[in-house]
Amino acid sequence: MGSKSPERDGQKGQENANDPVEASSGGMPRGEHLATDGDGTLGDSDEGDDDEANSAALTNQTTNGNSQKKRKRPKKKSKKKANKQSSPPRVPLSQLFPQGKYPTGQIQNYQVDVDNTSRTTAEEIRYLSRRHLEDDAFLNDYRKAAEIHRQVRKWTQESVKPGQTLTDIAVEIEDGVRALLGNAGLEPGDSLKAGMGFPTGLSLNNCVAHFTPNPGQKEIILQSKDVMKVDFGVHINGWIVDSAFTMSFDPVYDNLLAAVKDATNTGIKNAGIDVRISDVSAAIQEAMESYEVEIGQKTYPVKAVRSLSGHDIKQYRIHGGKSIPFIKNSDQTKMEEGEVFAIETFGSTGRGYLHDGVGVYGYGKSYNAPARVSLPLASARSLYKTINENFGTIVFCRRYLDRLGIDRYLAGMNSLVSQGIVDVYEPLLDVKGSYSAQYEHTILLRESNKEIISRGDDY
Repeated sequence: MGSKSPERDGQKGQENANDPVEASSGGMPRGEHLATDGDGTLGDSDEGDDDEANSAALTNQTTNGNSQKKRKRPKKKSKKKANKQSSPPRVPLSQLFPQGKYPTGQIQNYQVDVDNTSRTTAEEIRYLSRRHLEDDAFLNDYRKAAEIHRQVRKWTQESVKPGQTLTDIAVEIEDGVRALLGNAGLEPGDSLKAGMGFPTGLSLNNCVAHFTPNPGQKEIILQSKDVMKVDFGVHINGWIVDSAFTMSFDPVYDNLLAAVKDATNTGIKNAGIDVRISDVSAAIQEAMESYEVEIGQKTYPVKAVRSLSGHDIKQYRIHGGKSIPFIKNSDQTKMEEGEVFAIETFGSTGRGYLHDGVGVYGYGKSYNAPARVSLPLASARSLYKTINENFGTIVFCRRYLDRLGIDRYLAGMNSLVSQGIVDVYEPLLDVKGSYSAQYEHTILLRESNKEIISRGDDY
């Protein structure tokens, strides 16, 4: 999820036992050794006659005058457990990974910088508070959230086609995330344990970021000429995997997508412990703006978007406080060991400067909001209780409130926004007629390497 830049520059089967066979006191009946196959069952044949017995398997043996008929043992029918994701994805990840161990993200080694190897005492103190990145249980939960993101976006890339409504696409993505988590998130507190990291962003063309379909809006149908940014997050215990990609249905936009994907991978390559944010930003812009795209016999340079930035992630906070712009700047802030970053880039064929659009993308409880508020509107107090119980500081949208059965909340929401208790996020637009793309990954700056936890075969 893009962060607005500061104003500065994912047996049992039962088998039927065979009837018992009585053996003669002299051991195996004559010829029986010829009837025994590799797994100890008997074949079919008529009775043999001393040494002239046929080498085929026998089914009837006469021992002490009693005839016993041997029946072929039926093969076990194993009950197959789900080992493949359904379409749409609805099989909980715990069934696909019964051992409870989830795939590791892509590991990259840090680039060596001999001129920048020391850390200040303050950085060491901050690092000690972020030792969770080396905790196996923490990493396994984070990797589970990343695997859910990969599986849901795989279905999205394979299944979403022009002609579908954006509401249907968003709901399918979010239902998939909740199903794979095994948590519907309908009871108070459930969505704080695991769920959506923020509302699914489905921004088309010159709408660069922060659009999600909401009740009361005109329904939008995806067209074959559209370029759609798909941005969604998955969280477990408040730690969010934030990853995004772009879909288009016309190869004319391929160079736009390639530019942004290259810029994101360049940012990831340059990110690391003690690396200055300004250096990452400069590398991103250089990669992005080396591309151009031809649309309708006109050539457009791909411009890095100025009004958004990558960001660090903290528990229950999608924007942790540090920002990574996509353009050159003089920010000497360093990335530090133990931090989590969303490395994302946006490129546009427009001006690269954004303005707020009409409507609301979502809401988020302010990070410094009090636990309780005293407001004159009863609806505001009731809504604030719902927000605390279901979202905390996780960004949510009107669809999520409707899903919980909350109604007539707009007056209460406006009261919370006007008091600065809840922040509101609007869609962000470039000039009309332009096209934009986005790619994003979540990376962990671990002690010995960086893990691109959301990396997949797709991007």
